[in-house]
Amino acid sequence: MFPIHENLNGKTAVITGGSGVLCSEMARELARQGVNVAIINRTVEKGAAVVSEIEAAGGKAIAVAADVLDRASLENAKAAVIDAFGGVDILINGAGGNHPDAITDVETHLEGPADKSFFQLDENGFSKVFATNFTGTFLTSQVFGLELLKQKSPIIINISSMSSYSPMTKVPAYSAAKSAINNFTMWMAVHFAETGLRVNAIAPGFFLTTQNKNLLLKEDGTFTSRSEKIISSTPMKRFGEPKELLGALLWLVDEEYSGFVTGITVPVDGGFMAYSGV
Repeated sequence: MFPIHENLNGKTAVITGGSGVLCSEMARELARQGVNVAIINRTVEKGAAVVSEIEAAGGKAIAVAADVLDRASLENAKAAVIDAFGGVDILINGAGGNHPDAITDVETHLEGPADKSFFQLDENGFSKVFATNFTGTFLTSQVFGLELLKQKSPIIINISSMSSYSPMTKVPAYSAAKSAINNFTMWMAVHFAETGLRVNAIAPGFFLTTQNKNLLLKEDGTFTSRSEKIISSTPMKRFGEPKELLGALLWLVDEEYSGFVTGITVPVDGGFMAYSGV
């Protein structure tokens, strides 16, 4: 269990995609630290389930429905957060994911016949995946940014991916969007540096989540060939556990620990990025 960061007590965090496997773990830990947590999802019921867990543990949280690609719904969500907690200190842009329309069936063009290779990717599906991961981060940061600037030590945490550094096969839209997140994190960090708003990102390695379960596990629960490749390329020889993101998160959101840190993307990957394969 992590030590309590006393200066986080009473702050407010907004987490988009907050009901997901990784972001819900962040939400629960921030609430344990005394942070008021606002979980934003398209489906309020999913966020409400996490809120119930937080409240049962003695924390404070609300669930708000919003679409990160809909500015009006984000504005309504902001109003709800301000009404409940009075301000926003921390924004975690966790909404994202993938969609079958933006995923190829094969890893390489010459791998063999496929129903969906690069040339069969759906343009709308590709654009939607890119937008959900990147444009959603941009819009949410715009909508909540002015509230962040009212606080003493505000911070934005974007969620990147190992695929931002070394694009995974089959998922070009997701990979391109996450690479854009890294660049955008640096741009925002420079743009807001003199205001006191810090902007950083966390790039998880490979964690089993609801979204990637079908790619990584067979129906019987054993590893797919894709999982075997991942494990063989991860020096620690395992998938990460959601709680293993929390140390990096707490370091970044606590200005006493990381007050001179902005514009970086922190890999939490079991050594994946460091391994050349030989």
